[in-house]
Amino acid sequence: MARAQLWTKDFIVGIGLNLAMSMVFYLLMTSMAGYAVARFAAGEAAAGFASSSFVVGAVVARVLTGKYLDFIGRRKLLIITMAISILASVAYMLADTLVWLFAIRIIHGIAFGAGNTAIMTAIQSVIPSSRRGEGTGYFGTATTLSTALGPYLGVVLPRAYDFPMLFAASAIMSIVAFSLCLIIRLPKQELSDYQRRSKWHLKLSTLVDPAGLRIGAIMLIVGIAYAAALVFLAGYAADSGVPAAASLFFVAFAVASLVARLFVGRLQDVLGDNFVIYPVFAFNLVGNVLLAMWPTMPGIILAGIFVGLGFGSLMPCMQAIAVKSVAMARVPVATSSFFLLLDAGSGIGPIILGAIKPLTGGSGMFMLCAGLVVLGAVVYTFVHGRYRGGRPGREFLG
Repeated sequence: MARAQLWTKDFIVGIGLNLAMSMVFYLLMTSMAGYAVARFAAGEAAAGFASSSFVVGAVVARVLTGKYLDFIGRRKLLIITMAISILASVAYMLADTLVWLFAIRIIHGIAFGAGNTAIMTAIQSVIPSSRRGEGTGYFGTATTLSTALGPYLGVVLPRAYDFPMLFAASAIMSIVAFSLCLIIRLPKQELSDYQRRSKWHLKLSTLVDPAGLRIGAIMLIVGIAYAAALVFLAGYAADSGVPAAASLFFVAFAVASLVARLFVGRLQDVLGDNFVIYPVFAFNLVGNVLLAMWPTMPGIILAGIFVGLGFGSLMPCMQAIAVKSVAMARVPVATSSFFLLLDAGSGIGPIILGAIKPLTGGSGMFMLCAGLVVLGAVVYTFVHGRYRGGRPGREFLG
């Protein structure tokens, strides 16, 4: 039997759209706190909120987008949100007070949260169901690339050309994303009777999906651990006498993630979720232990490889599980629920770990993150692994 076609024009365009959209997120997330300090002399707390307020907007958007996505239309919402992203990128240059900067960040976050939920949901209608894990993994390579390129440009552009060039780059990426929204063609989604009846019912069951929350809870826990590397690794590496190791960690992370995603999704489709997920947790655990115990140049680079194989592979694998766990009509809500908790981990992780770090030191903090990875594996076992994590086509009761 011939395999279902995966590499269609719309799938390739979707990968490009995801890359451009994710680049805007990581480009600005890395540098916004520094901009708030440089431009408005913001204190530590205000500078932190200048960065995380984007996530606040994204979380709010995800709650409602899952329910109303198919009423608005997936392609239409993508076009609207990317147009807002262009305007927001330009508006950063015009903001003359810190309050206006916060407002623009929240609006930009809302646009990103809605648009990202739309493309993450829409691409599942383009991927053949028999190649769900493989297709989701390939699609996620765009996000992986952006985690390396975005922070790199977020540091280099302000140093070389000042912050207006950073916002110009954000606007250019948003224009690219907007253009790709006009090109992509997505299957029309028919609304179910339940969706029509519950359109204006803002009950919890219509805003979030239990399967998306169950799998998303795993990403919340493990996402807090990854937030430690995103936010605190640069300082930890500098304190350890190897400041250059932090940037090389993310290069190693991106390369390892890209390599893993070439085959991890296909293994998941053929051999089952558990065959892939438990090794992925093990790799992530080893990476965090290396950061805690061996903060040298080779140790941090090696940790980047293991975390890339681990956390870098975990997100697309878990998203594929969340999508497979629900009926097609519930995919938008399940997707928004999944990313809602992933965003929450990214948002609260730096706050929690920042409070703990003075008590534990950097080494103790990363060892705590290793414990969070173990906790994530335990939660996975209880919510999915021991019931439906085995080889496709049969239940796994081990």
